[in-house]
Amino acid sequence: MLSRVKTASALTIAAVGATMLVPGGVNDAEAASISIKALQVAISKAGSPYRWGATGPYSFDCSGLTLYSFKQVGKQLPRTAADQYNRTLHIPRSAREPGDLVFFHYGSYVYHVGIYAGDNQIWHAPKTGSVVRRERIWSGNAWYGRIDD
Repeated sequence: MLSRVKTASALTIAAVGATMLVPGGVNDAEAASISIKALQVAISKAGSPYRWGATGPYSFDCSGLTLYSFKQVGKQLPRTAADQYNRTLHIPRSAREPGDLVFFHYGSYVYHVGIYAGDNQIWHAPKTGSVVRRERIWSGNAWYGRIDD
């Protein structure tokens, strides 16, 4: 677990774990929203291999990672990226926050999903031959969705 956390950027850890750094502050479990907790689950899976159709706990496809991450914190999501998009509260890019879902689309077709990490980056399971990782958002064709807490 520690080696996986080392792969997370200082920015991501600061965004999702700052309460642990304040002496006398509350811990993550007490302070973090459901979405931030789901982001922390996704970060803990850094380095897990991509496998089409996989929903964890050892390998994932893109929507399998988001499904798994939110399931671990008590939220049920549909299986596919498109169905997950339809399940979220749609928000503008300017309102996105760490823990929101990022949906990549071509026209009206949603083809990929990740969890927003802040600083224009996501945690996701990209494609065959890759692993769960943090990556910069590469396309302007992205929609954003929020899971209710």
